[in-house]
Amino acid sequence: MSSTNPREEGFNLELRVYLIQYLVLAVFIALGIRFYILQVARHDDYQARAENNRIRDIPIPASRGAILDRNEKVLVDNTSAFNVVVTPEDIADKDDTINALVQNLDIDRGEILVELNDPLRPKSQPILVKQNASPANCQWVAAHELEHPEITIDQQPQRVYKYGKLAAHLLGYIGQVNPKQLENPDFKEAGYKSGDIIGQGGIEAVYDRVLRGKDGMRRVIVDSRGVPKAELERIEPIKGQDVITTIDLDLQKVAEEQFYSKNETGAAVAINPQNGEILAMVSVPSFDPNVFARNVVSSGGRKEIAAIANDPSHPMYNKAIQGTYPTGSTWKILMATAALEEGVITLKNSKIICGGGIQVGNRFVHCGKNHGMPDIHAAIVHSCDGYFYRLGLKMGVDMIHDWVTRFGMGQKTKVDLPGTVLASIGQGSVAVAPIQLIRAQAGIVTGGEFHTPHLFKWAKETQLAQVKYYEDKPTEVKLSELTVQTVDYGMWGVVNEGGTAGGVGFPRELNAGGKTGTAQVIAKEKVRGKEHKDHSWFISFAPMHTDQKPEIGVVCITENGGWGASASAPKVKMIEAAYFSKKLGRPILPELVALNTQSKTETVPPPNGAGAKSNSKRRPGTP
Repeated sequence: MSSTNPREEGFNLELRVYLIQYLVLAVFIALGIRFYILQVARHDDYQARAENNRIRDIPIPASRGAILDRNEKVLVDNTSAFNVVVTPEDIADKDDTINALVQNLDIDRGEILVELNDPLRPKSQPILVKQNASPANCQWVAAHELEHPEITIDQQPQRVYKYGKLAAHLLGYIGQVNPKQLENPDFKEAGYKSGDIIGQGGIEAVYDRVLRGKDGMRRVIVDSRGVPKAELERIEPIKGQDVITTIDLDLQKVAEEQFYSKNETGAAVAINPQNGEILAMVSVPSFDPNVFARNVVSSGGRKEIAAIANDPSHPMYNKAIQGTYPTGSTWKILMATAALEEGVITLKNSKIICGGGIQVGNRFVHCGKNHGMPDIHAAIVHSCDGYFYRLGLKMGVDMIHDWVTRFGMGQKTKVDLPGTVLASIGQGSVAVAPIQLIRAQAGIVTGGEFHTPHLFKWAKETQLAQVKYYEDKPTEVKLSELTVQTVDYGMWGVVNEGGTAGGVGFPRELNAGGKTGTAQVIAKEKVRGKEHKDHSWFISFAPMHTDQKPEIGVVCITENGGWGASASAPKVKMIEAAYFSKKLGRPILPELVALNTQSKTETVPPPNGAGAKSNSKRRPGTP
């Protein structure tokens, strides 16, 4: 049995006591240091964090500016919508929140997961999960406010396109900014962020930064559940600028009706040839941009949008600026102008044999009839193919190419719409968009001033920006007065001297001139059904062959419409007659009695009388 030294036991006990004392002291020192850090060294930081946990900045979305026609009739505006939103930083249990949304508000689980997991979206930014919430939806959110403070009802502006499909390709549509756009430096510089609603087509896209307002903000105190209890500060949103366009609403209606009433497809553009203002632009079929405004987040809405985008008739395709069609005989005006300017023909020496057509290789290309030996005037009036085949051989490809390039073919028109295509100019054929053809021929009939077709007229002043105006910068091509008079007189004869559009019935008081065109779709011997019929062109200006400048130019292509005079010329006649009926205050044609002729075509002037002006001079007399 071992014995223990009492002195040794006392020493061990004393050591243990000291160790415990030192350990307790170390703990108190550590606690003291931590207390100092929390209460003194990092006091300001933690106080700021605490304040941030109590104070929340809630954005107030700004309304986009309205879009109006040239007489300030509203085309696009905003209304208020009650939307369901979710604030990510207030979510306590993500699965619980998602289940509540899916089960009670019929929201797609996959879509809300994508939004919640978006790394580019700030956690404080509310996510729009349901637009146009029903009363039942709103009641559910209100009843579960304590259980789900992260789910709230937000009153936000919603875009409204007052006339549905009317002018949809011009006005465009809105949608959420997509990841690819956010990678664009221009978008980053403009301050766009994930979840923003922006213009995605037409005027909405091109002038998004003009139409876009500045969001406001509510600074509120929230409780531990994120529920606002008091408002500390409020900054009201600033609406974007209202944009006044060059469009005439009444003329746009008449132009679209010409296609829909006959169940035909195609495109038409009406412009003021003196300054390039687009008065109407039609592309059929069309789409309703309200579908995009109402349904940017719901799965059902996205399916509806996808149905439009995948429609085999391509309703979102703007044929007026994106469609390319063979020019047919409308090309003869450009050829005649170039030949006269180059001296290949002169007014006194312009006769060329028709011969009923011309032999090209082992094939004889027929003219509509044998016109004998017409001069340039008769060749334009009767659209003599034999004449222009031979004239083209005299000119050569290089000369023709040089001149049509001067007229803007093969170049972008710079129209203020996205997606404009270039003309295709080849050795044997030319394909153009309607907007390119009207610009080129408008430049010729106005004496060589080639204006940029445009939709923007001016934008109203707001707290954010000053009034903006369109600046007209025409390109000039030197044309002799005699050349312009010759072409002018020839086009006038097409309509008024028994030419190819003589049977269309243009009112004489219009003094309209024009040129028919038939664009072959497939070889004639293979024609089977309407879908294989030729495309019908007609381009016109009014008035012509007078001492006045043309006020309106219209180009129209009717797909598979047949001869130019059969389908497109009647449409152009109605558009031009509607324009002058409105101007004169009386219907020129019986079909236009229903048109509101009380409001004149004169536009509401911008402040200070600003606006584009033309210095072109009209040619007097007849060659």
